[in-house]
Amino acid sequence: MSIQTVGIVGAGTMGNGIAQACAVSGIQVVMVDISEAAVQKGLATVAGSLDRLIKKEKITAADKEQALARIKTSTSYDDLKGAQLVIEAATENYDLKVKILQQLDALLAPEVLIATNTSSISITQLGAVTRRADKFIGMHFFNPVPMMAMVEIIRGLQTSDATHDTVKALSEKLGKSPITVKNAPGFVVNRILVPMINEAFQVLSEGTASAEDIDAGMKLGCNQPIGPLALADMIGLDVCLAVMEVYLKEFGDSKYRPCYLLREMVAAGRLGRKTGQGVYTY
Repeated sequence: MSIQTVGIVGAGTMGNGIAQACAVSGIQVVMVDISEAAVQKGLATVAGSLDRLIKKEKITAADKEQALARIKTSTSYDDLKGAQLVIEAATENYDLKVKILQQLDALLAPEVLIATNTSSISITQLGAVTRRADKFIGMHFFNPVPMMAMVEIIRGLQTSDATHDTVKALSEKLGKSPITVKNAPGFVVNRILVPMINEAFQVLSEGTASAEDIDAGMKLGCNQPIGPLALADMIGLDVCLAVMEVYLKEFGDSKYRPCYLLREMVAAGRLGRKTGQGVYTY
């Protein structure tokens, strides 16, 4: 199957990033969210991102206008009917994702592929709530989507070879470098990354070093471009906590127990960049 139009449910950070990547690559996009304000905010974010690329001379003003013209915004799932692939990019919440996926499954034609951008929830389990588990797959993009080359393509137990091959080809068309992953909690990248972030919070909570020195140590000692605590602020502390809770539940291993300081900061609403305060103040 050739993907000409991609539907995206969610106009937030990941959704609008995926929309931009698709539109810049010549693919038509339908981006849906619950309110007109939400989709317009997502579209404005794409426009701002494209403006930065113009300043860096990566694209032209004409490229920007053509990309924006490929993105249709809507508050109605009915507008997704013309897509060959619909990507769910909602908040990392199992019940919410199930609700969205079942709505999409009932609405879309049987041949339409459905993907989820989950970073930790079982693809096999999510696929099983639909009637097209063979056409269901995980596409885990990384933030910021337009800049990051990585896409994890996660196969559920039921995912067909044709679905996998179509999604892999699309990822490559977007200029990404996909890796294929078997279904398992956290897949590959987050399975390694998020426990490292959690451990950084543990070191911070014990007073072993300041946040600045922890991040500097990992940047200079491990050649990481950003420290784990600053990265947590970028990801969102609530997302990091949710992922760790999934690991603890699925693996039943205490090594995945979320750090108490991480729980406290989430409870206080200090979620990182998106709230203006996390480990650092923005």
